[in-house]
Amino acid sequence: MKKKIIVYERLEKPVLKSLQEKYDVKFLKNIDTQTNEEFMNHLKEAEGIIGLALEVNKTLLDNAPNLKIVSNVSVGYNNLDIEELTKRHIMATNTPDVLTDTVADTVFGILLAAARRIPELDNLVKSKQWVEALGPDYYGVDVHHKTIGIIGMGRIGQAIAQRAKFGFDMNILYHSRTRKQDAETKFDATYCSLDDLLSKSDFPVLITPLTPETRGLISKREFQLMKPSAIFINASRGKTVVEKDLIAALQTGEIAAAGLDVFEQEPVSPNNPLLEMKNVVTLPHVGSSTYETELKMSELAARNLEAGLNGEKPPTMINPKVWELLTK
Repeated sequence: MKKKIIVYERLEKPVLKSLQEKYDVKFLKNIDTQTNEEFMNHLKEAEGIIGLALEVNKTLLDNAPNLKIVSNVSVGYNNLDIEELTKRHIMATNTPDVLTDTVADTVFGILLAAARRIPELDNLVKSKQWVEALGPDYYGVDVHHKTIGIIGMGRIGQAIAQRAKFGFDMNILYHSRTRKQDAETKFDATYCSLDDLLSKSDFPVLITPLTPETRGLISKREFQLMKPSAIFINASRGKTVVEKDLIAALQTGEIAAAGLDVFEQEPVSPNNPLLEMKNVVTLPHVGSSTYETELKMSELAARNLEAGLNGEKPPTMINPKVWELLTK
């Protein structure tokens, strides 16, 4: 009898097809997992879950007596109760590394778009309002030789620093839980306090995971520390920023502009004031969303899943303590 697995929300088609050939797969999308009867029935027998953004908490786990592994198709895992999973000896995995360069590219894409006002000017041309040479009212600002402040110097942060240093000759400040000597050597990056970074950066870039410590990390106080000319970039998680304070900072001119790939509520509410601001570049949380990278993420997530189902150690475990407990 084939092992039962649940695929939730997203998995690239070639990978889904491969899993369907080997396992009893139930693919579910756009459902309320707390009330969906089909989901609950499959959960009772599932040995593995693979997918994106499924809230795996005590309530769900109480209804999943056979679960061995949860494989996230993302680098972030704030949707997983790691403590509860570990307590129950259930493996948890994610997909780091494969998306690093793609997300760093996205960060520079929205940074450049906000600095040079590309979406606004694109709209002006397409709406047939370009009828004369444009003056200072439409000028953007330079990116090269400016100061970028990277909040979170992990893999993605360092990929951003690489682009900033060698692509745009930028001065690099960073703030992280620990100092990164490699980044300081390779990219001439300077470690500083968060307050110093915010007050000195032309482009403060937030690229931290969402944890209890980083939830609401950037709020009214932090925006007040930024330069009036600052362009704030968030490609981490929406809830690392107090969004109402970001809106206020933009409305009052405390900061000049923003580039956002993430929001407090996703999909973003159509009534969100950020959507009406010309000085805000918005993306629908697609930092890693190229076909090549999404396929690599799905493939790694599937390798993790299959390893866990077959009694092997998954390549990228979040809670390696479980493996120690299982192999004692």
